[in-house]
Amino acid sequence: MKKILHIIAMAIVCALGLGSCIDDSFTTDPNDVLTFSVDTVKFDTVMTTKGTATKQFVIYNRSKKQINISNIQVAGISKAHFYLNVDGTKGSVFRDIEIRGGDSIYVFVEGYVDKLSKNEPEEINDRIDFVTNGVTQSVALNAWGQDVRTLKAVTLTEDTHLTNETPYIIYDSLVVSPNVTLTIDPGTTLLFHDKALLEVYGTLKAIGTKDKQIVMRGDRLDHVVGDISFDIMSGQWGGLLIFAGSHDNELQYVDLHSTQYGIQVASNNPERQSLHLLNSVVHNSESYCMLTINAWVEAEGTEFSDAPDGVVAFMGGKIRTTQCTFANYYLFAAIEGPNIAFFQNDENNSLMPLDCKIMNSISYGLGYDVNLGDMSGTNIWIYNTLFKSSGNDDDHFFNCVWEADPKYYVNREKYIFDYRLMNESPAIARGDISLCPESARYDRYGNDRFTNGTATDLGAYVWIEKKEQEK
Repeated sequence: MKKILHIIAMAIVCALGLGSCIDDSFTTDPNDVLTFSVDTVKFDTVMTTKGTATKQFVIYNRSKKQINISNIQVAGISKAHFYLNVDGTKGSVFRDIEIRGGDSIYVFVEGYVDKLSKNEPEEINDRIDFVTNGVTQSVALNAWGQDVRTLKAVTLTEDTHLTNETPYIIYDSLVVSPNVTLTIDPGTTLLFHDKALLEVYGTLKAIGTKDKQIVMRGDRLDHVVGDISFDIMSGQWGGLLIFAGSHDNELQYVDLHSTQYGIQVASNNPERQSLHLLNSVVHNSESYCMLTINAWVEAEGTEFSDAPDGVVAFMGGKIRTTQCTFANYYLFAAIEGPNIAFFQNDENNSLMPLDCKIMNSISYGLGYDVNLGDMSGTNIWIYNTLFKSSGNDDDHFFNCVWEADPKYYVNREKYIFDYRLMNESPAIARGDISLCPESARYDRYGNDRFTNGTATDLGAYVWIEKKEQEK
């Protein structure tokens, strides 16, 4: 009983500050140094007109006594300017930072990279130095700097060429006026800031190649958390809007992803082609990947993937798709619509008749395939296409593969969205080679669809056999 009362008394003394239960003395032993949660703070590619994302790490004092960090500062040996926040205080140089025994503090780091005056990315290396008890320790800083060209709320009023020397960052909108052509060179990257749009009233010619594809994506190049890149997040920028009166637009070898609206195409004249897509990817939209209204749109060898409203919606007009993949494993919300939605009339009868052919394609994913169970009385024709749904060929479906899994290399848990075909895919050699035009002979990776001689593989990608050791 006396022992218990003694312990209680000591606790009261400590609570009243009448005794020294915590060792407030400072260690001066050079062997008592700091421990860090990382040895290198790594940033992703940093655009020279923008700051980095904010990174953090922890400093630990493993000693039982307090420790005094006499100096903290960035060495300043690179073309970047890094700024710190140490234990809640912002600055560039810090003196006499104290950490209690067995305690820790946070350090936050962000920076800006000076203009590099070169087209290629450049590696940036610096360090943060910490001086404790006469001993200097360092945490390395690593980033890749990239010069960019900035376009803020630009309206093009004359024919314009975007070249591939350095990426472009687009704020607000890039607008192509009527009777103006915007040409985008192979290998060009367009980085769109939050909600920025590419609006086309004239004509867009974005023609890449297998080796120099054109990329349209959001401007967040860092990570959401850990190794999860912002590149997988939808809704990072507005999307591509093609308005009535715009004709002869071309997207070839274009990777357009992580939008709010995907591609939207409106027309008042379906007798003139609005958009042609070849060997492109339209991926990860907050609504549809592509929505067309009374438009003539053709797509060959193109992947449309991952959107909660459904992958594509064809509302009137003329549609031709060959060797396309319509896939939906959207991550961020429940999938509410079909992979392919067909609409011919609305409440105001503003939609024109729909003339649609889908050939040598695949429709598969977590949602359902189409919104029309009976195609009777429509001008919708589907040839040699794989469906998740059960069904039978009839006057509108010809040589289709029903109730089948195409066996993609998709792994949602690991954020892998690869819509190429595995060895056991039932989509292999099920296409009609006569339906595939010469322009779509090669897929986005340069693989030849015609090697079989009598049939093509279904979907946007040619099956390439993987050996057991490669799997």
